[in-house]
Amino acid sequence: MHELGIVFHVIDMVEKAASENQAASVASVTLELGEVSGVVPDYLADCWRWAAAKSELASGSELRIETLPAVTRCGGCGADYPTVAHGRTCPRCGSGDTWLLTGNEVNIKEIEAY
Repeated sequence: MHELGIVFHVIDMVEKAASENQAASVASVTLELGEVSGVVPDYLADCWRWAAAKSELASGSELRIETLPAVTRCGGCGADYPTVAHGRTCPRCGSGDTWLLTGNEVNIKEIEAY
């Protein structure tokens, strides 16, 4: 389960940001998860509740998750298309010369602290 490792890393980054900004407590953290990141949101939320409870700054904080759509670009025709619906083959020209533009990210979007 790599979700726990992600949560530990995010909490470390959140604690550092909170400390640098003299925040006493973190109310919420918003993460952007790519649609094909391989991260399971429910597992991530469970890990967050467990790990945040052990953090002095993040204890009781809420984890908010926003899903970023996966988008693939075709090298054959230049089209961008939804990855999940069409996979690696361009629906416009049938080319397999494609690459993922977005959708595998895990980003901290926002930290609400006071």
